Amino acid sequence: MKVRILYFASLREALGVDREEIALPAHVASAGALRAWLRERGAQWEQALAQSRAVRVAVNQQMANEHTPIAAGAEIAFFPPVTGG
Repeated sequence: MKVRILYFASLREALGVDREEIALPAHVASAGALRAWLRERGAQWEQALAQSRAVRVAVNQQMANEHTPIAAGAEIAFFPPVTGG
């Protein structure tokens, strides 16, 4: 299944990409599984999307969690938490 992935703020800078359209393997069916699969791309991906890092995710412009399912054609956005003050 093909999905569109967007990366914002420090993630965009760390990964050197702001968006991509990618075909996912069948076992990647949730936001958490996608994040884990992306970490397998190499050291910079592992560091930027590390399990210990606070990274927010939205699926089709709705805030999501690691269990949120993703479907073909979905737009998934990863971004750091935003603070104000």
